[in-house]
Amino acid sequence: MSELVKIGQLTPRSRNVNLVAKVVSKSPERVVSSQYDQKEHRLSEILIADETGAINLVLWDDRIDEVQEGTTIKITNGFIKLFRGKMQLNLGRYGTVEEVDITIEEVNLENNLSETPQPAGFGGRRPQRRFRYRR
Repeated sequence: MSELVKIGQLTPRSRNVNLVAKVVSKSPERVVSSQYDQKEHRLSEILIADETGAINLVLWDDRIDEVQEGTTIKITNGFIKLFRGKMQLNLGRYGTVEEVDITIEEVNLENNLSETPQPAGFGGRRPQRRFRYRR
């Protein structure tokens, strides 16, 4: 496993993110339809923070129930995704979240990465090259 990072170090291109943070708040669940499997899924945004900053963690379905406000969690193999120009932390298929017995006293909510718009074109995916073939 790679080393732990702080929330303040995350960028729109961060991958394989491992960090420990405090669960500050949990938004009410909403039900959304997935564009991938055309099924309905539960979704919740969890505001997590450490001493360097805060970010929204997006959890789906049963993973929502694994996280409680006020606890400290460890994220393993997460990644950053831009949603409407703002950063979110996602777990995807290979990421995990678990409660840990660590106390984080001070959190920095002033540096909320999910509220800071990112410059256009600064997403995780690079544009595909287009080749023109001559006949």
